[in-house]
Amino acid sequence: MVNGVVNMVNGVVNNNNVAHGQIHQTGALRNHHHPVHGGLGFRGGLAEIVATARPSRGCRATHPVKSGRKSHTIAPPHPWAMELRASVHPIRALTARGITAISGDMQCKRCEQPSRVEYNLAQQMARISNFVQANRDKMRDRAPIWWLNPALPRCPSCEHENSLKPVIAEKKRNINWLFLLLGEMLGCCTLEQLKYFCKHTSNHRTGAKDRVLYLTYLALCKQLDPTGPFDR
Repeated sequence: MVNGVVNMVNGVVNNNNVAHGQIHQTGALRNHHHPVHGGLGFRGGLAEIVATARPSRGCRATHPVKSGRKSHTIAPPHPWAMELRASVHPIRALTARGITAISGDMQCKRCEQPSRVEYNLAQQMARISNFVQANRDKMRDRAPIWWLNPALPRCPSCEHENSLKPVIAEKKRNINWLFLLLGEMLGCCTLEQLKYFCKHTSNHRTGAKDRVLYLTYLALCKQLDPTGPFDR
């Protein structure tokens, strides 16, 4: 840019018939006795332009470098959730704290009326545990069809069967995993949401949805009952 300014000044000097030899080295700005057209001295005029063209080294903006890593801990989104992502407290710890029912938000697919549903923690967990123990070999690391496409509860407002769908949090860290497990509605989650769970619980997260869903069920059951028959 400076070279362009110097060439521009050379043109101005030539147009004003300045005698050859008056300006010996325009780039060095040595001669300041001969004014350029416009009333500015050659040295002063060009120096102002050059000064404004050169950015100050001390004024360069600096931006903090983001690591892109997320914290392993979060504020627990539910009373039964832990500070670790996608983790819930064991059933013994929950019952010791007086937590015997797990609730969650649902909405009707037809009339869109919201509802609050709760499940008995001990009863639902016993039912799921018994099913896994009796059918684990048959499942072959794949979720059964009723886990993939769960039967939904009846809407208390419009009374339509299979219409009350769980409201799943947009932020994956806030998903009510235990409520979805007890209602056997984890299949309502997207594959991306299930992969999020498996990622933060150190489980394999590649493959079809029925495989990732199966691993999610077993991992959640293992969190609730660490001594149960839920090892892979």
